[in-house]
Amino acid sequence: MHNDMPAEIITAALPDVPAMVDLLMQDAERRQAHDPALWPLLDDAREKIVEAVTFALTAEKQPFRQSWLVAESDGGLVGLVHTVRVPVPPIYAGERGDPGLLMPEAFVAEDAPDGTLEALVDAGEADLRASGARLLLASFVCGDEWRGAFRARGYEPVTLYLSKSGLDGGSHFAGVRTATDEDIGGIVARSAEHRAILRELDMFWTIHPEADARFGSWMRKSLTLTDRDMLVSAPREDLDGYVIAQPASRLHFPPAHDICATGVIDDFFHRQFADPARMEESDAAAALLQAAEASFAPRGIRTAFLVCPAAWASKVAVLENAGYRTAMVWMIKR
Repeated sequence: MHNDMPAEIITAALPDVPAMVDLLMQDAERRQAHDPALWPLLDDAREKIVEAVTFALTAEKQPFRQSWLVAESDGGLVGLVHTVRVPVPPIYAGERGDPGLLMPEAFVAEDAPDGTLEALVDAGEADLRASGARLLLASFVCGDEWRGAFRARGYEPVTLYLSKSGLDGGSHFAGVRTATDEDIGGIVARSAEHRAILRELDMFWTIHPEADARFGSWMRKSLTLTDRDMLVSAPREDLDGYVIAQPASRLHFPPAHDICATGVIDDFFHRQFADPARMEESDAAAALLQAAEASFAPRGIRTAFLVCPAAWASKVAVLENAGYRTAMVWMIKR
């Protein structure tokens, strides 16, 4: 039975942690039910949530600015939302500062007063604006009610996170090989093309003037890291594409979930989908993607999580043809 009195939205404090953990466990279980392969729960999920929330509320040194807001009704908590300021990656200029993001760790209890979800979104936006955020993003995994609340406030999809489970191994993919130091120049050139397309698709991606040098430096560093695979397509003198398959990080996965068997493909570009509106007829991009998937198998990774701009229709088509499906959406407020 719903309470007719609206919930009060307040900043979370330490005494709220036990009730917050109860809500966040329900939130995590909802994601797990939505996609068990991508969102498995840790055996100690509750303890990990306690650690993460306590750290966010008490630690003097934070990796980024973050805040928890809770909805209170009849003396108990009936909802919450997590806001963060997302650090701008080094290859982007960040002319409007670190964006504010409403994280997918957001939940409203079934018995919450009507309007609680909308009140949490409004409070989250106000919190981010007060922190200095000039650009607002929102994310969700499941729940049309969240999508609807964001759309009603002017948000549109900007980035898709697609996933595929049950990855297979393999040893030979036509035209694909492991990257070497001699390939860095070609990777940087394709990355510059990649970034130019991003810029055309959405002004959100403002390229840093030193992007090539910064990206090249990171690629050389990445070649020394043993937890990832860097693969390229076509001859060294004129690469057609590149892909980096690496372990999942906590940036996209709330603390309740086990990410040991999940890998992330963040850098994936091939000339086959260089025209965002039309895909060339070729199997080359698919071969590069399959090689990245196969590289996960020896590492015990069975699920891939891949980042793609929502407006890049040809790249989305390559991914969907390969069996990927949208798992999380980031939206932007215009």
